[in-house]
Amino acid sequence: MTHEPEKSDPSIVAVKPANNSGRSEAESVERREGAEGNTGERRTRRTPSRESVYTGLERVRERARQEKKERFTALLHHVSTDLLRAAFSWLKRDAAPGVDGLTWREYEQNLEAKLVDLHARVHRGAYRAQPSRRKFIPKEDGRQRPLGVAALEDKIVQRAVVEVLNAIYEQDFLGFSYGFRPGRSQHDALDALAFAISCTKVSWVLDCDLRAFFDSVSHDWLIRFIEHRIVDPRIIRLIRKWLKAGVLEDGELIVAEAGTPQGSVASPLLANVYLHYVFDLWAERWRHREARGQVALVRYADDIVVGFEYKADAERFMTDLRDRLEKFALTLHPDKTRLIEFGRFAVANRARRGLGKPETFDFLGFKHISGQSRAGRFLLRRKSRRDRMRAKLRSLKVELRRRMHEPIPQQGKWLTQVVRGYFAYHAVPTNARSLSAFRQHVGCLWLRALRCRSQRDNTAWLRMRRLIRDFLPAPRILHPWPVARFNVKHPRWEPSA
Repeated sequence: MTHEPEKSDPSIVAVKPANNSGRSEAESVERREGAEGNTGERRTRRTPSRESVYTGLERVRERARQEKKERFTALLHHVSTDLLRAAFSWLKRDAAPGVDGLTWREYEQNLEAKLVDLHARVHRGAYRAQPSRRKFIPKEDGRQRPLGVAALEDKIVQRAVVEVLNAIYEQDFLGFSYGFRPGRSQHDALDALAFAISCTKVSWVLDCDLRAFFDSVSHDWLIRFIEHRIVDPRIIRLIRKWLKAGVLEDGELIVAEAGTPQGSVASPLLANVYLHYVFDLWAERWRHREARGQVALVRYADDIVVGFEYKADAERFMTDLRDRLEKFALTLHPDKTRLIEFGRFAVANRARRGLGKPETFDFLGFKHISGQSRAGRFLLRRKSRRDRMRAKLRSLKVELRRRMHEPIPQQGKWLTQVVRGYFAYHAVPTNARSLSAFRQHVGCLWLRALRCRSQRDNTAWLRMRRLIRDFLPAPRILHPWPVARFNVKHPRWEPSA
């Protein structure tokens, strides 16, 4: 039975409760947010014009939280001019233009009139999605990753619709799903995985890789999944327009029957919806009904890592997962999907059988290693992936060559930002050596660039060391230990945790 959203505002903002106690400790649902300002105030975000655009969405969020099987029949009216204005302000200012050639700065001229016209076209059905412009970026293995750069108005409408849909789906998504969700980052997923490996009975790790996931998403299945919650025909029509808009490559329009273009604003949410029904709900049932031991799940977009207590559970899960994915046009990559012995007991168990050290696996830019602390206890070590570091240094080398004739202080200021940005993500405990190596490589590349400025340039290492000391931040650990941070965000003393 369908219902219209209630017209009256709720008095309390809905907050998703923690997962049931039956779930793994490594998969709490949401971080706990402290009270800000007066506790009786409605917590709403503000746009640059300081006008709230979230009053109606709070009603949707509350209804979605209370009624898990509710199907929403009227949502497009939440895509107001205020929300479109906020969506425009959330876009990147320096993003590449799409097929329309419009940049953020150009569209900002006479913005109000353009947004009013866009709002009218969306609500009367005259809005037409334009094809994305194909752009390729290099991958770590040397291949090219295809991205779709959407037109600016498509980005605005997608960003506004995603904000509306997030009010519903954030109440449905499970705790071990982390990718592209509000208030959740890659380090939250890394912390949950580290907690599961270090504090639960994980002895086997299944590292899953979905082959060409974003190119394989079935449009028919995706719409059917969305209609479990959204039956507003205007919202469904918008999503179909984005899926069927196609990609413009070398002047030729390519319209695919499957897949969502990587790089579009709506693609991450649509991918999460697809995997929520294909993988998350199924895996949650499987670990409670089929598994004999503990099972820990962590998913960031299409990157999935599953920890098992028993090898037999892991093997059955992998077989059942292949069958499950085939029903929805997805497959596991045969070369990149691996089951390895890993965890607190892996070193001792493998030594008892006369085997070597446990294998390693990669997740979100880090290589995970079974190590030991100085006291001889198990310690999960994480190191920056070498291929990712090399790719970063290659791009840095090209940019340094372009900036070769800039003044040294200007080069140093830019390199300071580069190194600081790299450390902001990679400066985790046990990764100090990789940070030092990256800083040293940046200094070497800078020296080469300075020496190439002139045949007479003979910049010595003594001067280079001073430049490195003055401009490149010293390596230091910026992130706390993952288990400690996880326990702070998800305290286990709560009765509902």
